[in-house]
Amino acid sequence: MKPHYPILDGLRGVAALTVVAFHLFETHATSHLDQIINHGYLAVDFFFLLSGFVIGYAYDDRWGRMSVGDFFKRRLVRLQPMVVMGMIIGALLFYFQESEYFSIISQVSVWRMLFIMLLGFVMIPVPPSMDLRGWNETYPLNGPGWSLFFEYIGNILYALGVRKFSKTALSVLVLLSGAALVHMAVTSPAGDVIGGWSLEPEQLRIGFTRMMFPFFAGLLLCRTAKITRVKNAFMWCSLLVLIVLAIPRVGGSERLWMNGLYDSLSIILIFPLIIYMGASGEVKGKFSSRLCRFLGDISYPIYITHYPIIYIYTAWVKDNKISLSDGYPVALVAFVSSILLAYACLKFYDEPVRAWLNKKFLLKTVDKKVSAL
Repeated sequence: MKPHYPILDGLRGVAALTVVAFHLFETHATSHLDQIINHGYLAVDFFFLLSGFVIGYAYDDRWGRMSVGDFFKRRLVRLQPMVVMGMIIGALLFYFQESEYFSIISQVSVWRMLFIMLLGFVMIPVPPSMDLRGWNETYPLNGPGWSLFFEYIGNILYALGVRKFSKTALSVLVLLSGAALVHMAVTSPAGDVIGGWSLEPEQLRIGFTRMMFPFFAGLLLCRTAKITRVKNAFMWCSLLVLIVLAIPRVGGSERLWMNGLYDSLSIILIFPLIIYMGASGEVKGKFSSRLCRFLGDISYPIYITHYPIIYIYTAWVKDNKISLSDGYPVALVAFVSSILLAYACLKFYDEPVRAWLNKKFLLKTVDKKVSAL
């Protein structure tokens, strides 16, 4: 029986909670330069790398007993139920929302909203012409769905070909993807890797570039790393994740390339180190075990359900010109509500639905041992 990596579960939860805080603070920012938890967007790249590592760990040695169809079934059972729930929550909150900031909402018919919700159920992205808020999102009812779209692409590429790559071939792929990532980051007009959520050529390029290196670097790390032992790994890894995501903007407005370099080097060097340390650590004590399990359990539900709450908070802030000092009590309520909503979805929907689907499709519970966002 393969050992489980509870620290990696916990780190996924730490990153997911940081994303929620990042999005709440983002509402009050005037630009990328004064954003609090400035690099919170890099959590997506951390998720991709962690996912590639876990996919390799969970499935690399199963292909003699598992078909490509079986793999896709497992991934759909793991990911798709919460995709559907995220779209439902997004549609409900959209239907009851009125906002001057999102003035386009008043022009959207219920039938159009429901159609976009149904497309979201099966992860079909929509073009800017079908947007509902003016943000040009591929999933207008639940923005973070864009990263799940690329997560699925990474899984498909792995199953259809990359799983057969030798370590040398995989290293070449990772090297080329890393070079593309650095080039994109340092030449970006904004000096960062932000983007990927719109069905436009440039945004698609950003999304693919952000996914390709970390996902397959995680897979390569899984295949090549020799796990050792790191004391207090969860504490040190959590601290590193928070530092990387919270550090202020690098280089200012005059040297944007410096922040792009920081982004790319964080993804290429620091995130693999964090995952290696996390895989090398042990969780001791009931409290630590329960904390890592809780954080891991809610990480995906909170990531895929929190953004409809962010839409509501953003509209309230923008419509009423609320400052951070005045808005933080409501922001705290939104933060806690995101956690409670995620936990409720996990216990009353996601776990029961996945258990039923596993039984229906006669799938063994490999994803209970090793799960990935």
